[in-house]
Amino acid sequence: MIDIHSHVLPGLDDGPGDLEGSLAILRAMVDDGVRIVVATPHVRADYPTTPSGMRSALARVRDRVEAEGIPIEVLSGAEIAIDVLTGLSAEDRVAFGLGGRSDVLLLEAPYHGWSVAVGDAIATLFAAGVTPVLAHPERNPRVQDRPELVEPLVRAGAVVQLTAASLDGRLGRRPAVTSRALIELGLVHVVASDAHTASVRRGGLSSVAGALEDARLAHVLTSEAPQALLAGEPLSPVRPRRKGVVGRLLSPGR
Repeated sequence: MIDIHSHVLPGLDDGPGDLEGSLAILRAMVDDGVRIVVATPHVRADYPTTPSGMRSALARVRDRVEAEGIPIEVLSGAEIAIDVLTGLSAEDRVAFGLGGRSDVLLLEAPYHGWSVAVGDAIATLFAAGVTPVLAHPERNPRVQDRPELVEPLVRAGAVVQLTAASLDGRLGRRPAVTSRALIELGLVHVVASDAHTASVRRGGLSSVAGALEDARLAHVLTSEAPQALLAGEPLSPVRPRRKGVVGRLLSPGR
């Protein structure tokens, strides 16, 4: 599996505070079946990560991963808050490209509200030849009330990434319901861990297959689609093969 969204670099944001914490998450990912992970520290007002800071932390992690023989590839990237996107220089935007690509950028969906700035950022990036990847919209209350708000963003060129802990219920019922509704609507491309720690928001993606009860769909969301994204290949939103799978999964008692 390939995890395109994680907070595994030490001392940059609300992820691990030290290198040992980083390695603990990476080992857990390996145990779960992840072979490639993109390190995406926050770039926002409370965590003003710089390209040089990201590169330095990434080099430290890679050195230890190699020295200890941990079988995982750690790629560069960042999770950019929409309100700081316009303040990034062209050089910084390239430096923070997802997986080291200059034409893919991970954007943090807002946790509150749903302004036109979201659509504007996506349209601007897409027009500039950059694929915007929108992280965890299912955690936004407005999207939880109206999942169809994501549809115009997908039409404008956004790739939508759900969080595994939302889909399998670790982050609560509303994110789980919204995640599965977005899949039913054909508005999802990929699932990632958004791992910060080794606990609730832990690394690993194997829970996706069980949550969906559809191994093929889970493979697309956690392996095929992220691989294509990092290779610069076009993606198509996916739907469950069986109609009504969301309603069944969310029935009482589940």
